[in-house]
Amino acid sequence: MSKTIQLVITRQDNPDSEPYKEEFEIPYRPNMNVIGALMEIQRNPINKQGKKVRPVVWESNCLEEVCGACSMVINGRPMQSCAAIIDRFEQPLRIEPMSTFPVLRDLIIDRSRMFDALKRVKSWIPIDGTYDLGPGPRMAEVDRQWAYELSKCMTCGVCLQACPNVNQNSSFMGPAVISQVRLMNTHPTGKMNKDERLEALIGEGGLQECGNSQNCVQACPKGIPLTTSIAAMNREATKYSLRKWFNS
Repeated sequence: MSKTIQLVITRQDNPDSEPYKEEFEIPYRPNMNVIGALMEIQRNPINKQGKKVRPVVWESNCLEEVCGACSMVINGRPMQSCAAIIDRFEQPLRIEPMSTFPVLRDLIIDRSRMFDALKRVKSWIPIDGTYDLGPGPRMAEVDRQWAYELSKCMTCGVCLQACPNVNQNSSFMGPAVISQVRLMNTHPTGKMNKDERLEALIGEGGLQECGNSQNCVQACPKGIPLTTSIAAMNREATKYSLRKWFNS
C-alpha cells in the first residue's frame, strides 16, 4: 500500500460563515512542504470521503520564507507554511488560519490590523522630494549589524498570533510594530520623526498592552530579538514621557 499524507484543514466559506474542518488524504512525496500539499489538493479537490469539494484557498508568494504571506497555524504552531516540511510533523497534519486576524476564506486572513499599526507609528523613512539628495547618512558598523537583524521582519504576523495580548478584545499593536519603531528611530534620517513614533507607542494599543509573555521571540521565523526591542522602546518611551512632562 502506498504511503499517504493525512491533513485536517480548518475551512471557512466567507468572513461571516462558521469555520468547519475537512479531511484530506494525498499521495506522499518526500520533503514535501505544506504549500506543496495544498497545491496537490487544489489540483484534485477530493476530500477523504471521496467527495469533490471546493479547492482550499491560501496565500503565498516567494516560497522561500521572505514575503511572509503564507503564515498559518500548523499542528498548533504559527509559522510559514513554505518552510514547513511535512516529514517533520506528526500526522494528521492540522492546518488552520491565524485566528488573531479576521478570516476572509479558508486559510486567507486580513492582516490590515498589523499594517494599520505600522502606519500609526510612521514605519518608514520620510524623504522630502524625488531629487538627488546625495549620499545617504553613514551608520556605525555595530549599529548597522543589529539594525539589519531588525530589518528582516517580513510582516508575516506570526508574532502577533503567538502573543496572548493580541486578540479581538485588545488594541495592542504587537511586537513586530514595536520592533520596527526601534529600527526607524535608530536610522540617522528616521530620527527626525522619533518623537512622533514614541508618542504613538505610549498611546492606545501601545507598550502598556504588552504582558511580557515572550512568546513572540520564540515564534519569530527570522529570529528577530523582539523582546529586546520591546525593552529598548519601553526605556525610550519612559525618557520621552519624562522629558515631555518636565517641558510642559
